Amino acid sequence: MKFKAFLTENGINLLEKRILPALDKMGKISHLYLTRDHAIFLHNLLNGHGIQSIAQFKKEAIFEDYRISSQNDDKIAFSIDLSLLHRALRSILTIYAESGEAHNPSEFNFGRLQIKLVKKLPPHSNQPMPFLTLETKGNKSAVIQDVPISIPLSRADVQELQMALDGAQEMPKTLVKVSELNSLQNFVDRMKHVGDVMGVSISKYGDLHLQISTTSITLGAEFRKLMVIGERTDGRPEDGNLSAQSRTERAVQRGDAMTVQVSVKHFFKSLQCSLARPDCAFYGIAPQGSCLTVIFQFFIPGTRQTDKSISLHCRLPVLDPGSN
Repeated sequence: MKFKAFLTENGINLLEKRILPALDKMGKISHLYLTRDHAIFLHNLLNGHGIQSIAQFKKEAIFEDYRISSQNDDKIAFSIDLSLLHRALRSILTIYAESGEAHNPSEFNFGRLQIKLVKKLPPHSNQPMPFLTLETKGNKSAVIQDVPISIPLSRADVQELQMALDGAQEMPKTLVKVSELNSLQNFVDRMKHVGDVMGVSISKYGDLHLQISTTSITLGAEFRKLMVIGERTDGRPEDGNLSAQSRTERAVQRGDAMTVQVSVKHFFKSLQCSLARPDCAFYGIAPQGSCLTVIFQFFIPGTRQTDKSISLHCRLPVLDPGSN
């Protein structure tokens, strides 16, 4: 079982400044799943508890000279502490920049930052342990950072992880596009102090309705006439003068909308993916209301074209309607 590659300048910037800070908010421990073509960070896909997140990268998006081999069809997966990985990456950049071989981090020779799987003897131990090692060699010095990882998953566990990944790709029939993630985040930030459960409704008209109700107060927000991908239909003129709640209830009765309840904490956590600086997000409810799906879209810099080398989405578990 072998893996080694060099992080590109784009890969270092993407991981250090955007992806790792965002994923660390999903949870400290993540699976890192490496295949011949992709590197994938996965949260909670095997235990089924809490918010699930999947960040997938084509190898060319972050690596060069990418080499992987295993007896399991060249697939390797293990658990890793993202905060330790992020700290190691920042540390190696800082140490190198301060070593005198580079006047500032921007002059760092990014093409020489190698990442690889190794086995080493930890201090005070006779048992070799697996590490993900970051290493750079300058003209005068070398800097190495070892990040401890779990024992790589067995063939059966990797198959289970792949099946969970395949199942998590199921897309809602209707998705609505939210471009103003900051306004959504500010609103949810205020709502999280009111209650623990949020009702989320999405209609084929392009409406996203959020509501928190307690015995003493009801707070809601509505985003209307959003761009729709998938199944869509025109809104009913006779609903124009109704309240947002009544309009949503009618849409649900007609089969033009779906409503689920999710944890406010989970919803707010999913919005922390904005640290990855996506250009917009799509919200949808999976078939049979099994989960709330949030898909973050990234554009190729300087364009309005989707960057297909990066994908990031979250799946929020739904709560029993009686949770309120």
